[in-house]
Amino acid sequence: MSIDQRTRRHGEVRNLSRDEVFDGILAEAAARNGDLAARGMRHKNIAPLGMKVEGRSVTLRTDGARFVLEDGVAGAGAVVELESAALSDLVQDRKTTMGLAMNSGVRVVQGEFDTWIGWEPVFRALLDGRPVHETGAIVLRARDGEPLDLARCFTLEDDRDEVAHFLREAGFLHLRSVFSEDEMAAVAEDLEAAIAAATPDDGASWWAGDSHGVQQAVRVLWFHEKSAALRALLEDERLQWLSRLTGDGHDPKLGAEGLVKPLDIQTGLSDLPWHKDCGQGMHSYLCNGMTVGISVTGADRESGALGVVPGSHRANVQTAGLDASLDLTPRKLETKIGDLTVHCSDTLHRAYRPTKRPRKVVYTAFRLPALPGDVLPKPPQEEERAARARLTNVRDRIGASGGNADQRHRDEETRRNA
Repeated sequence: MSIDQRTRRHGEVRNLSRDEVFDGILAEAAARNGDLAARGMRHKNIAPLGMKVEGRSVTLRTDGARFVLEDGVAGAGAVVELESAALSDLVQDRKTTMGLAMNSGVRVVQGEFDTWIGWEPVFRALLDGRPVHETGAIVLRARDGEPLDLARCFTLEDDRDEVAHFLREAGFLHLRSVFSEDEMAAVAEDLEAAIAAATPDDGASWWAGDSHGVQQAVRVLWFHEKSAALRALLEDERLQWLSRLTGDGHDPKLGAEGLVKPLDIQTGLSDLPWHKDCGQGMHSYLCNGMTVGISVTGADRESGALGVVPGSHRANVQTAGLDASLDLTPRKLETKIGDLTVHCSDTLHRAYRPTKRPRKVVYTAFRLPALPGDVLPKPPQEEERAARARLTNVRDRIGASGGNADQRHRDEETRRNA
């Protein structure tokens, strides 16, 4: 029932020079996986990409059925500028196209920002041999071979092999009535206190603004440190069994973040658009972990339910937004107080905006252990916390530098909710 998709080791990462990437890594990848990448380009109907790196430029394109790497950018439909360190991160899957954009590691100087983002699955086909997802490539089946019932919810009493199979096939789970209303009330009280104590410069919270420009805390990082009630639940067997579900040895040690979903949020990272948890990078080093949502107040269509795309954890698609050619149908997971949602870190998901009632939710995650012979990097706690805190207004930064991506996300949401 394994969901482990890792193909790279942290210990193999090194700093690659511009010429090493252009003349070695990309040239070798084109010889090895060029046909796969060219097929992906044709399927996505994506423009050739020019890359300018510290005084040298190349274009990635197709020539019929072949993938071609040529000097210069004369034939490029989109052109980006980046430094050799960013190029090194890109080809080693340390950063995705969106990850570089979110961290100011790339500048689109010609063509559309969306072209750069859309190149992500083509890069993975070229560099990692993962075919770009095509219509009909993924079929979701139950253990008996029948179509999988995507509306199915599970309880703690259900057969664990059935639960594991569903997760492997669909990339998500909905577990009913795991925790009691009294337990959730205690967590909600602690979350309200933590939100009230948050300040914009505390480095431990994310903030968002409403239509009047009023900023408010919407996420408390390391919330488990602030809630004894939550810590007890994180150690409870009603949650811990998930770490053993797939047989991949997921780490049972858990931290957690507490989220509130207010009404009328217009800026900041509160109601996230479609994305994968590996959307900034590291898929081949970390996936699949399991992200678990603890439904503190419940979530329905009026209070902003979680959206998932079943089967997308098995699809090499762009990691931000929904590709127009994607044939997998999104679902909303409407939960009651005490329910759990689980999604693989490579499953496309989103937070729908609450329209009538706010909600509260806690997110935690089971991570995979190091591969044999590898060691998980452990940055200093201060560095890790600072990096997490810096994300708070990143969507607005992309909107300012990437062709108003924030407005495109809003337009997409309007279409999807119509």
